[in-house]
This record gives sequence, structure tokens and C-alpha cells, in this order.
Amino acid sequence: MPTFTLIFILAIIATIGTQLWLSFRQSRYVAEHRPAVPAEFAESITLKEHQKAADYTQAKGKLGRIELIISTVLLLIWTLGGGLQWLNSLWADSGWGELASGTAVILSFMVISSLLDIPTSLYRTFVIEEKFGFNKSTLKTLAVDLVKTLMLSLVIGVPLIMLVLWLMNSAGSLWWFYAWLAITAFSLVMMWAYPKFIAPIFNKFTPLESGEVLDRITTLLERNGFSSQGVFMMDGSRRSSHGNAYFTGFGKNKRIVFFDTLLKQLTPKQVEAVLAHELGHFKHKHVFKGMIVSVLSTLLGFMLLAFLMKQEWFYQQLGVQNQSTHMALLLFLLVSPVFTFFIGPVMSWWSRKHEFEADAFAAKESSAEELISALVGLYKKNAGTLTPDPLYSAFYDSHPPASIRIAHLRRQ
Repeated sequence: MPTFTLIFILAIIATIGTQLWLSFRQSRYVAEHRPAVPAEFAESITLKEHQKAADYTQAKGKLGRIELIISTVLLLIWTLGGGLQWLNSLWADSGWGELASGTAVILSFMVISSLLDIPTSLYRTFVIEEKFGFNKSTLKTLAVDLVKTLMLSLVIGVPLIMLVLWLMNSAGSLWWFYAWLAITAFSLVMMWAYPKFIAPIFNKFTPLESGEVLDRITTLLERNGFSSQGVFMMDGSRRSSHGNAYFTGFGKNKRIVFFDTLLKQLTPKQVEAVLAHELGHFKHKHVFKGMIVSVLSTLLGFMLLAFLMKQEWFYQQLGVQNQSTHMALLLFLLVSPVFTFFIGPVMSWWSRKHEFEADAFAAKESSAEELISALVGLYKKNAGTLTPDPLYSAFYDSHPPASIRIAHLRRQ
């Protein structure tokens, strides 16, 4: 067996083996703690709510394992099974130029992958989310969302793919640097444009009405010198009863968005505390730091791709016979997650560190107790497990486990 093929297979075994092991650990740990509410939550969360969260976590975990196995089989079919080679040969006979046919190969792969994801997506929405009382979507809503997503992919994705492929073909030995600049510029433009031009395609955003909530938000923002293009309520209840809040946008086009489900659930003081947490991310420059890491990761990725695309073994030992820029790009995007999975705990630790810092900011600028009560309410409303397996959480959770996070807040 060729060396890199063997390395690829061993990496898949290590990655999927670890993911399945962690998933089963999570399942056992949650089941073991299902019979009783953790002592620190006994007064605020009922046994029925705790067990609902455990069952919801178990159901999602089971589906996640099925999706993991399916995605691994598909990865092997696309690569060693010759799927990408077949797709490439299909478009090679079209008579189009290399740039057009290469773009068609990548778009075809994206469309096929999206279609293959539909069955599990439907099961998640209309079986699991429906069973636990979260789903508000209809088949029509999902179909319209899918069509809108595909149309956006064509309008935005085609020019971007063609630009990157053109640079790979025509910009000389430093193409990776120019492609990195192009992707970075595109990302910044998308961050700026998303709240105003893209998000409204999928959801309705209404300026928050005057009242205590808006007054508290305005005072908090003014006190911290934070300017935005407005505070909006999003009709998240059209698709789900889950609640959330977030900052979005870039530069002067920043917005603050609350799901309507969240505003119905929290008191004005709790809303202020949640916003103070989100504001803490900006005050500590977490968003900027995340952008830097993302930009540098993209740069390293393009540098590695520039090396790999010149290696014949990279293609042939992954099931592709014909070397081309578009196949190099597609192969790289497909196989790189297999080799980067074990970076997960480092990124999760970094994210959780940011969450602690944002919580500390919220405790200072608002109220630790109000944030705690809001978080407990969110755990109840969203059926978030209070007892995740520590090792599973270290790999996957960007936020600290509930007990650790609340204990940290109470020390503020």
C-alpha cells in the first residue's frame, strides 16, 4: 500500500475512533447522571427538565455517531473509491476550459454533498427537534432555505472559486499569497455585508421597541463606548424555540441581535447581563483575536496546499489520477479535517478562556447573579446538559460546562 494512502487511512481510523470513543463516553456519563439533578442546580431545575436534557443529549449523540460513520464512508468513496476522479472525468468531457470545468467540479461536489445531507437534516429537525418540542419549521421552510442557500452559493461562491482557481493557475509561485489576500478580503467584506444584506434573506429583523430592555441596553452600550447600527429582534421562533443572542457585523455595520424566543424568556435585567457578556468579547478583543487566528490558519493552509499540489503522490495516493489545481484544492479541503481534529482541545480551551473573561466583564458591568439566572434559564429552555463528560467537553465545547461556569461567576 502506498505510504500516504496508509497514513491517510491510519489518520481516519485514529480520528473516527477517537470521536466515537468520546461520543460513547459522553453518552455513558450523561446516562449515569440522569437520575438526579446536580446539587448546585437542585433549586432551579426540576428532575423532569434535567432528564429531558439528558435524553436530548443522548438522541443528538446517537444521530451524531451515525452521521460520523456516513461522512467517513463518503470520504473514502470520494477519495480512495474514485468518486472525485469520476466527477472530474465527467466535466473533463464537457469541452469547457480548465477554469470553467474546475469550478463546475467543485460546485457539483458541493451540491451533491448538500443533497446527501438532507436525510439526516430532516431526521434531526422533524424527529429529534420535534420530539423534544423545539422544532417550529415546516418542510416548506426547509425547502425555501435550501433553495436560497444554493442560490447564494452560486452568486457568491462561483466568483470566489473562479478567482482562487485563476490565481492558482496564473499568479506564479506566489499564488498562495495572493489567494490568501483574496480570501481575507472576501471574509472581511462578508462580515460587513452579512447583517445588512444576507441575514435578512433568511430571517426578519425588527428594531427593538422602546422600553426597559432597550433602555438598559442603550445605557450599557453608552457606558462602554460601544456603537452599533441598532438593536434588533430576530424571528428565530419561525424555525425553533431555542433562544440565542449575538453581535454581528464589522466596523460601523455592527448589530446586536436577540432571538424573539430569548426576549420572551428573560427579564430585562437578565437580557442586560447576557448582552454584557457578549460585549465582554468585544472589549477583550476576542473577535479580533479570532480573526487573526483564522487569517493565519488560512495562510498556513494555502502554503501547505502550494506544496502538496506539486506532489504527484498527493493525487494518486488519494484516488485521483489527473493533477489539476481544482482537484488539489478539493482534495485538500476534504482530507485536512482528518489531520487537524486533535487540535480541537486547544481551540476549545482558548474559547472557554474567552468565555470566562466575558463572564467576568458581565459580572462587573451588570450582575453576576442575573447572568447566572439567565444561563440557568437558557440551559432549561434549550435542554442543555448540566453533566457533560469532562473529556468530551474538552474536545468539543467552546463554552465551559454549566457547573464550572456558574461557580466561576459566583466567585466574581
